[in-house]
Amino acid sequence: MKNKTYQRIRNAKSTTFPDSWLQIETIDMHTGGEPLRVILNGFPELKGNSVLEYRNYCKENWDHLRTALMFEPRGHADMYGCILVPANDDEGDFGILFLHNEGYSTMCGHAIIAISTLAVQQEWIDVKEGENTLKIDAPCGRILSYVDVEKGEVQGVRFHCVPSFVVGLDRQVTVPGLGTVRYDLAYGGAFYAYVDLAKHNFNFDLTEASYRTLIQTGMDIKQAVMSQDEDVVHPFEGDLSFLYGTIFIDNTKQASGADSRNVCIFAEGEVDRCPTGSGVSGRMAIHHQRKELRIGDSMRIESITGSVFKGAVVREEDYGPFTAVIPEVTGTAHITGKHCFVIDPADPMKNGFILR
Repeated sequence: MKNKTYQRIRNAKSTTFPDSWLQIETIDMHTGGEPLRVILNGFPELKGNSVLEYRNYCKENWDHLRTALMFEPRGHADMYGCILVPANDDEGDFGILFLHNEGYSTMCGHAIIAISTLAVQQEWIDVKEGENTLKIDAPCGRILSYVDVEKGEVQGVRFHCVPSFVVGLDRQVTVPGLGTVRYDLAYGGAFYAYVDLAKHNFNFDLTEASYRTLIQTGMDIKQAVMSQDEDVVHPFEGDLSFLYGTIFIDNTKQASGADSRNVCIFAEGEVDRCPTGSGVSGRMAIHHQRKELRIGDSMRIESITGSVFKGAVVREEDYGPFTAVIPEVTGTAHITGKHCFVIDPADPMKNGFILR
């Protein structure tokens, strides 16, 4: 005898929710293990005339939806997401806002790789064999993304980041519990403090075994740099003038064959699962200024999960007081799911929470 209730469950054609519940549709992806929740439908309309204005409007009016979708129980402490908005002008394809546990970042390479992949897979653009170009407006500026398609399948994505530059090399900061820490300060769509393990006697490495130590140390360094370094200033846009994270570097040859390893601690202690596209962009500026990479040179950088991005130096250009480079970053992304999240107004945890 078949259970009647079970059969009703099996025969149900759809799930319905009260009209008072907000429903938000997403496609979830990952780039090198780093998640991306692409918010497609149901998010309230954002007002403004540019990506930066949409970003500010979202911060001021709908930040509780950021926490609802990034935090538990729908997300987790290391969740990442994006909202698609109009481009800054008619030449662009679309704009993008980046969401995480602390707020709204200015640039995210793994999100650019993922959303470019999705744009082709969902045929948001007219797809052709070979190279497909997207013009994506991020808060930091326009990103040119190139999607390689072979026999209808995405083979990979490379993007040219905004002008990336070095503010200073071999700076020093005093960090409680660590003493003097040397770092390079550079910008690749966001500002990072880059800390080379070879210049320190830290009691940790860049593996999963050091996960919690990396978070604490990265945040300690970030807070110290924020309080002691006054040069985290974008030459043209005040909204971009903040330190996003700490990137630990191991420049030894990796077992995978990669030339180096990155572990980025960003926002409020998030650990990037991929090599960090904006971080790789800043590294291209650093290596070029140190004369370790020339125009056209490249290197392979892996993450804490072993995923790899290729970074290259495309060209130099003047950018305010800086001699910047246009970096190229290459990687791959994959879809992991499609979701319809609901927000019950009566749920006391509707806006989310984080336990770490």
